Amino acid sequence: MSFRTPDPLHRLMLDDVRGAQKMLSGVARMTAMEGSRHLSSLVGAPVHLKCENLQRTGSFKLRGAYVRIAGLRPEERAAGVVAASAGNHAQGVALASKLLGVRATVFMPVGAPLPKVAATREYGADVRLHGHVVDETLAAAERYARETGAVFIHPFDHPDIIVGQGTVGLEILEQCPEVRTIVVGVGGGGLAAGIGLAVKSVRPDVKVIGVQAEGAAAYPPSLAAGHPVVVESPVTMADGIKVGRPGDVPFALVREYVDEVRTVSEDALSSALLLCLERAKLVVEPAGASPVAALLSDPKAFRGPVVAVLSGGNVDPLLLQRILRHGMAAGGRYLSLRLRVTDRPGALATLLAVLTVADANVLDVSHVRTDPRLGLTEAEVELHLETKGPEHCREVADALRDAGYTVLG
Repeated sequence: MSFRTPDPLHRLMLDDVRGAQKMLSGVARMTAMEGSRHLSSLVGAPVHLKCENLQRTGSFKLRGAYVRIAGLRPEERAAGVVAASAGNHAQGVALASKLLGVRATVFMPVGAPLPKVAATREYGADVRLHGHVVDETLAAAERYARETGAVFIHPFDHPDIIVGQGTVGLEILEQCPEVRTIVVGVGGGGLAAGIGLAVKSVRPDVKVIGVQAEGAAAYPPSLAAGHPVVVESPVTMADGIKVGRPGDVPFALVREYVDEVRTVSEDALSSALLLCLERAKLVVEPAGASPVAALLSDPKAFRGPVVAVLSGGNVDPLLLQRILRHGMAAGGRYLSLRLRVTDRPGALATLLAVLTVADANVLDVSHVRTDPRLGLTEAEVELHLETKGPEHCREVADALRDAGYTVLG
């Protein structure tokens, strides 16, 4: 199954998604649908998590890549395929090519996380590191395709890719037939376009809501303008949806089938990732956590039952460590403050005793005794504390004030 141009006929397009679902049988997993009591209590209706982070290769990308490569003509397969990606698409193309017996070359940025590079190689692809940003890597892959005749496999801007991703929508309808809202992260738009197409063709009453990071939100201005608009230098921790321009093919489908595209902050993304880890016991990358971030940011805006698509779980351990710290800070789990104490023996020990009674865990202490702003008998202490949340932060600050300390900030 393959078609070269998007067909506006809904039924034909739905048939293509159903054909992709048959093609993917035994290749892609029907990933789990997990309920979330915490999110359900916030939204006031059932919330389910569609766990594409547990898909083979760790994301939904295998679906579209397999359908695209399986649809190549014999002479195209013989020429091999080439792709450019910092992670998820690379692994999807590598595994799909291996399963179909097609030679794959994948260009990745020089700074791509080592676990993603290693996984792509282990799936059998020839990995070439080129460029420091994805645009440079993409240009190298396209140049390689022109020079060698290899077929370039775009991460989102092709109908076969979109119908492959649309199989996620068919699974949602099967696993949660009562669904009324589906929330999905949006980068180039392939996943949202596919889900919107599949779901709206069967259940036009279901709302499909896309989510982008505030620093990489190309869809809102593009939808307002009626055509794809470029966002220069997109910035976000959610590299899976850090795309500066919507794809032409998915844009037309998103405009028709997606009801709304919302944006979320970096704080919301890190808090969502932390929630997935703590409450759902799921490792999710920032892009995959974007639907949860939208629910946390405005929980009453979603009609339930809600399905949030966790699109991927490929996160570099070092990045995960930083994001978790950021998420804990955003969630009020860290408290930083400065205060003045009397500069005498035992003063710091007395302060720490107050914090012990308040049950605050001290992470770091900076004790300044020589500063022109300080009096002769004063010292300034900067504290970094681990707390139990915003209410506990207030309790710790109140305990310090009650003990006679002046909290400066």
